[in-house]
Amino acid sequence: MMRRRTTLLTGCTALVLALGATACGGGPVAAGGGDKALSGQTITVAGVWTGTEQKNFQKVLDAFTEKTGAKTEFVSTGDNVSTTVGGKIEGGDAFDVVMVPQVGVLQQFANKGWLEPLSKTAQKSVDANFAPVWKDYGSVEDTLYGLYFKAAHKSTVWYSPDALAQAGVEPPKSYDDMLKAGQTVSDSGLAAFSVAGEDGWTLTDWFENVYLSQAGPEKYDALASHELKWTDASVVDALTTLGKLFKDKQLIAGGQKGALNTDFPGSVEKVFGPKPEAGMVYEGDFVAGVAKDQFGKSIGEDANFFPFPAVGAGKAPVVSGGDAAVVLKDGKNKKAGMALLEYLATPEAAAVWAEAGGFLSPNKNVDLASYGDDVTRATAKSLVSAGDSVRFDMSDQAPAAFGGTKGAGEWKLLQDFLRDPSDPKGTAAKLEAAAAKAYEGQG
Repeated sequence: MMRRRTTLLTGCTALVLALGATACGGGPVAAGGGDKALSGQTITVAGVWTGTEQKNFQKVLDAFTEKTGAKTEFVSTGDNVSTTVGGKIEGGDAFDVVMVPQVGVLQQFANKGWLEPLSKTAQKSVDANFAPVWKDYGSVEDTLYGLYFKAAHKSTVWYSPDALAQAGVEPPKSYDDMLKAGQTVSDSGLAAFSVAGEDGWTLTDWFENVYLSQAGPEKYDALASHELKWTDASVVDALTTLGKLFKDKQLIAGGQKGALNTDFPGSVEKVFGPKPEAGMVYEGDFVAGVAKDQFGKSIGEDANFFPFPAVGAGKAPVVSGGDAAVVLKDGKNKKAGMALLEYLATPEAAAVWAEAGGFLSPNKNVDLASYGDDVTRATAKSLVSAGDSVRFDMSDQAPAAFGGTKGAGEWKLLQDFLRDPSDPKGTAAKLEAAAAKAYEGQG
């Protein structure tokens, strides 16, 4: 449902979200070339968002309509963005703009010749408002195609302060301590973790945090580009670490079967809903949006988080993600679509969703006062002011056939592993076979 998304707790200054920043300035760029300049035009926009996220993005689109006169039509693609967009192009009915949630898919679209390079106006805004890392992720062979509008901080473990207090445990500082704290929470009557196993992407995020901390950033980069095979001992080690959690029925709400029948919103409900079943849920900062909007929780009081803890002797991981806006060459209204991207590149556009909540912008010129609570505000600040140790979501960098397709590739194989985590080495071999096929297919 909510494919890869972004927030922080009372100790958020301790959480380093390293995404690189430069000190260049630059103000908003006018969209559409003048007041109501695009009246009578309609822009079709596709993205993964549903529910609260779709509703809040619509507020951004409505602000663009108010500014330019252009109407917008948003279509939710579900998780299979690549398949949906490809089908529309083949059918001669391409979208004008697509919000792409994976670097690998953006690269795939560019390599197929589907994307329009960003206009000079949009490029100037990217240079003025974004750290170089976001330009790199939006570029293919030095051509900028993608504008990162929404970022995700994916190294956060969300918890019910009440549940942890009742169990008498503090937010843990290491992975082993997290499992021990989880056991104590379980002994007090609630399961430790709610795991969204029905959505394969959440399991890739679990793996990536464990792997980045345990194996280190160099091996993470090598595995992300498939220069390192999935049969490497470091992968088996990470799966073994993850398997200890997955096979412990006391730690996971409903056990493995329950987890495999729980989607992402359901996993948040099991911690922050009216009938709590678990004390903690791991996922990105976007957990806060669901906890607040769907279950009325006050972020920082009824719902909080701690940084995903370091595994073994490794450093605490910092994994990020994001959604990039691209313009399709075959769109019927690509000129107006580019005007939308020029708008999305401005602090003004990001502020609309920031005020609505459940959102982080990589745009460093967004006024932090736009964010609705101290937790999100501090996270946004760390997002744009920290260094370069962050790593982009690994499965998002892979070809969609391996890292971004429901019921296939890494998503399915990690669901199978959750169902039966007894053979990490065998799972690694299956992952390598699927990865090799997908990377070879990418050419």
